[in-house]
Amino acid sequence: MTRMIHARMDAETETLVKDLGRRLGWNDSRIVREGIKALAVLMVPAREREIIGLGQFESGIADLGSNKQHLKGFGS
Repeated sequence: MTRMIHARMDAETETLVKDLGRRLGWNDSRIVREGIKALAVLMVPAREREIIGLGQFESGIADLGSNKQHLKGFGS
């Protein structure tokens, strides 16, 4: 292993760690490693926000709904 982490745990977390260790037969380090891996799987990858359908219409103007120049006079 290349890195060591020290963490403070509240009483509830300490109870969970002890219970997991007893049930799975894992030491504290393995519980932390597997917990981090499980959390990483649950995280939604970050991606750039976009407008769905932008530029996919007949006009062919990619920024028709987001460029203020194209929206002048619209809705007034």
